[in-house]
Amino acid sequence: MTTSSPLHEVHDRLGATFTDFAGWSMPLKYGSELAEHRAVRQAAGLFDLSHMGEIELTGPEAGRALDYALVGHLSAVKVGRARYSVICNAEGGVLDDLVVYRLGEDHYLVVANASNAAVVAAELRDRAEGFLVEVADKSTTCALIAVQGPRAAEIIDTVCVADLESLPYYGSTPTTIARHDVLLARTGYTGEDGFEVYADAADAVDVWEALSDAGAQYGLVPAGLACRDTLRLEAGMALYGNELTVDTNPFEAGLARVVKFDKPADFVGRGPLEAKRDEGVSATLVGLLGTGRRAPRHGYPVLSEDGSQVGTVTSGALSPTLGVPIAMAFVPTAMSEPGTKLTVDVRGSSVPVEVVKLPFYKRST
Repeated sequence: MTTSSPLHEVHDRLGATFTDFAGWSMPLKYGSELAEHRAVRQAAGLFDLSHMGEIELTGPEAGRALDYALVGHLSAVKVGRARYSVICNAEGGVLDDLVVYRLGEDHYLVVANASNAAVVAAELRDRAEGFLVEVADKSTTCALIAVQGPRAAEIIDTVCVADLESLPYYGSTPTTIARHDVLLARTGYTGEDGFEVYADAADAVDVWEALSDAGAQYGLVPAGLACRDTLRLEAGMALYGNELTVDTNPFEAGLARVVKFDKPADFVGRGPLEAKRDEGVSATLVGLLGTGRRAPRHGYPVLSEDGSQVGTVTSGALSPTLGVPIAMAFVPTAMSEPGTKLTVDVRGSSVPVEVVKLPFYKRST
């Protein structure tokens, strides 16, 4: 059964092309995905992300429960701030990557990818046993709308009274938009400055329309999942199911920074992750930069100079911003140095690529 966003009728009126994503009917694009991508880089895009999962943890031991459940030190996060983290299985494999907001001393919001929302909610419930905490899955009653791009702050500033100048990256604050209570977060998945707005599903249409109306003068356009994927790829951001899977660990994916072995609590997967840290990884995630117009795609083989397969592309596309093919791939650590020359088998043709440092794109301010 396919679930519809609370904004489905709005997208339909806007002429969206829909796609099934993790059991949700979501807008893939409204017209030209290239135009939507460029609008986000140059002005702003308005995204419906209501397919994401939202799980609340409340209680005096909510922070301790998350310290045990996730690889990060979430009890150390200050109220009003957020942290990117990962939930692993007992073997150290990645179950999902998450953003965790601390909304109060005893109140956290965990945001999971749509494809893993049910798994994450179930794991958090199981791992919270024995702690003084309640876990509630709010995914079906919560809408998530994002404004991303260099004009995002100007747009948000016209619809709410939040002090945006003092709201840092990965900060959040309660406010109102269109007379509705919302959580405003300075987070995103595009490589641009931007905001994500968490609202009750019943208020989603009012909030979307308020943002759309306010953004018209700044070049804001509705943007779908297609351009969101090329935006995050240019920004070197991992996508679960591509760069992150249960068969990969945080060290291979370049996420060693999120694993906090120095926190006072034990956590699920700690032993195997310590072993992987000490042993070192045999393969690592890198960026690949090509020439011409033929782009590596997910699953394409990465080849060494002698033609033998040494890795696999996890994500790839022709970069709308750079105008050249880009990709991420797992390759042997010995071949991960920037400047290393490799090739990708693109439908039977060997296309030359060069290993580069991620991200491919970084905003200037």
